[in-house]
Amino acid sequence: MNGTNGLNIISLDPWLKPFESRLQERNSKFKSWVDNISKNEGGYDPFTRGYEKFGINVDKNGDITYREWAPGAQFASLVGDFNNWDRKAHPMKRNSFGVWEIRIPAKNGNPAIPHNSKVKISMITPSGECIDRLPVWIKRATQDLSVSQAYDAVFWNPPEKYVWKNKTPPKPESLRIYEAHVGISSSEKHIATYDEFTDNVLPRIKNLGYNAIQLMAIMEHAYYASFGYQVTNFFAASSRYGTPEQLMRLIDTAHGMGICIFLDIVHSHACKNVLDGLNLFDGTDYCFFHEGEKGRHELWDSRLFNYGNWEVLRFLLSNLRFYIEEYKFDGFRFDGVTSILYKHHGIGTGFAGGYPEYFGDSVDEEGLIYLMLANDMLHQIYPHIITIAEDVSGMPGLCISASEGGIGFDYRLGMAIPDMWIKLLKEKRDDDWNMGNICWTLTNRRHKEKTIAYAESHDQALVGDKTIAFWLMDKEMYTNMSDITPLTPIIDRGLALHKMIRLITHGLGGEGYLNFEGNEFGHPEWLDFPREGNNNSYHYARRQWNVVDDPLLRYKYLNEFDKAMQHSEEKYKWLSSPQAYVSLKNEDHKLIVFERANLLWIFNFHPTNSYPDYKIGTEWAGKYSIVLNTDNPKFGGHNRIDESQNYFSQPQELHGRKNSLQIYIPCRVALVFSYNSY
Repeated sequence: MNGTNGLNIISLDPWLKPFESRLQERNSKFKSWVDNISKNEGGYDPFTRGYEKFGINVDKNGDITYREWAPGAQFASLVGDFNNWDRKAHPMKRNSFGVWEIRIPAKNGNPAIPHNSKVKISMITPSGECIDRLPVWIKRATQDLSVSQAYDAVFWNPPEKYVWKNKTPPKPESLRIYEAHVGISSSEKHIATYDEFTDNVLPRIKNLGYNAIQLMAIMEHAYYASFGYQVTNFFAASSRYGTPEQLMRLIDTAHGMGICIFLDIVHSHACKNVLDGLNLFDGTDYCFFHEGEKGRHELWDSRLFNYGNWEVLRFLLSNLRFYIEEYKFDGFRFDGVTSILYKHHGIGTGFAGGYPEYFGDSVDEEGLIYLMLANDMLHQIYPHIITIAEDVSGMPGLCISASEGGIGFDYRLGMAIPDMWIKLLKEKRDDDWNMGNICWTLTNRRHKEKTIAYAESHDQALVGDKTIAFWLMDKEMYTNMSDITPLTPIIDRGLALHKMIRLITHGLGGEGYLNFEGNEFGHPEWLDFPREGNNNSYHYARRQWNVVDDPLLRYKYLNEFDKAMQHSEEKYKWLSSPQAYVSLKNEDHKLIVFERANLLWIFNFHPTNSYPDYKIGTEWAGKYSIVLNTDNPKFGGHNRIDESQNYFSQPQELHGRKNSLQIYIPCRVALVFSYNSY
């Protein structure tokens, strides 16, 4: 610990010393919340099981209890198909905390509300208005477009519960994440199902060698084109793709393959829908959210949670536990963390990295403490759970535990990395790429805070942007990706750089790696959901597996390289190894050399110059052999490297290393060597 204040984070980063009092203040507020939860609720465990107390729950004898927090309501009743929507039939009682409750006895030992029937809560506001809302904790919401755009709440109580077959996989030592969206995971022009993903996509992911899947757009959202980021029903897994049991089967099957499943959790904001969302739930503007402008995100057109409210914290923390207990998710990627951390939500703000930005009045300490509580709770109750933060600000301590003065995430997304690659491809000629800047961007991460590196995610795949494959080859992707056609300079460059960009990002950029589905093989088109602007077409809301499965097309080469890269990481564990030592950044030769996980990595980014006898410095004396070679013909390379050849180091100091190695390194080729010591 750092002195007596418990802020070990300062010993990791002495530049935080001037902000010690602010860190201490945050920690004190956090501990105060923990103490209050313990005193008033009995600790994290009962407090975060809100889904067992609130919402509609069935006792063993078939009795139903429904509870809802609606402090602004003057009257409340449960209505639905079961009572012919009679607002007077099942009135609820209110306690002093604004929680409404009703208990409905079983009929002949069976619940009085039938499985898969529609329900709502009907309330009267202080102004006398009668309003109907979807129960906040509802576990299923469905949409009948022939009747309305709005969703219906459905009481989900199937007579046969899903029986789990496989154990949760151990926490991955090295994290290789496949980011995926169930609905777009078919080549057909429709919304794909959980079952289709389980049967058709999971085997692909397993074959490629990924050990984690990050599922997007699972929490129910009214607008498909929102990519799942306008959540209406936080406890309901999206019915677009199937039933809750089919999602359970997906996760269970992945677990059987040794693959962890992460949920893209959206706690940074909520859809502003009233009829099927949380907005104006009890008729007030402030239930769940801040009132007025403070409770609205001007760019996202959505509502912002009041993280300082007791019941809001119960709701959000219980939401996390629900997805672990009900669906056995293995972790969360927290969306929009920057918006939670700052009062300005990152709008119109360019973070320069100056520490006063992270400790000034612009920090929303209620949101920050919510994140501390969420991470602390999750890691105390579930040691295997992994949390990942999407934050563009670079907040210090984001991935340091709360007990040491941090916020408690396991990983942060390396969001500067894809920006760098797009900027290079968009604005710079190959001759002008700066090797030093590439290395600096890939290695510029906070000490002892883990980063998920990625060359591109779903953000770069969306219409309006371009994937790396598109930036490299869009002029000829529709005409020259067949092996039957001659290999053109554009396609040749594209295949080479696509592999090199991914490999150096994987090896140098972080302690985890992420890829968005389809990008591993250079998906030929962007992603665009059906909307009014494209005549509600599903043409681009899919993944064209057919092109990678076609043996005549060159997409297969990129797919094979991605597979080799993931499996090589599984063998050599570079992501869980200490950060790389970069020994060479030669701007004239366009060479980068580094060492990581007892591997020697060599990248020649020069567009034309090959080097037949290039001397490379290396720390280790011994015999070297090739582990990965982007020029291998099975990866679409030119087969200029004899992979059977062994290389022997010389005891000659070079590039600050004790030994040297003489190799042939062709243009636009990356080589990874392992060694055996003498």
